[in-house]
Amino acid sequence: MRQGVVRLARRLSAERPAEGLSLNKSSVLAHLRRNGPMSAGALAAADHQQPQSLTRVFAELERDGLISRTRDEHDGRQRVLELTEAGRDALAEDMARRDAWLDVALADLTETERQVLLLAARLLRRLADSPAELPAPAPRPAPRSSP
Repeated sequence: MRQGVVRLARRLSAERPAEGLSLNKSSVLAHLRRNGPMSAGALAAADHQQPQSLTRVFAELERDGLISRTRDEHDGRQRVLELTEAGRDALAEDMARRDAWLDVALADLTETERQVLLLAARLLRRLADSPAELPAPAPRPAPRSSP
């Protein structure tokens, strides 16, 4: 399963326009499109990243007019990120080529296979959003000293 997901992700990535959005930028825009305005910390957590790793991405998206940052009306220390109309358009354009490839690839499948993939996609989203964590490793026994 992992290999199939990785191969499909790579194939879709290969369909990204060279001048298009970076993966991080399109991910930020997609989160805002799906979930609406949110803080940088909430967005980073939803994307399983540290807010510091997205600071430059947020700044570039704001500079390019794809997101806006405003003060949170409930907590003035927080900034709220919001997708702009230009951001919606940029995301749609960025996704269009990959969507076109996917449409052609899906056309080769039967209706049953397409329905199975739709179900699998929902399950993969649930897995990606799962709070499951690996259990902590068991402590190693202390080395025995020789007499």
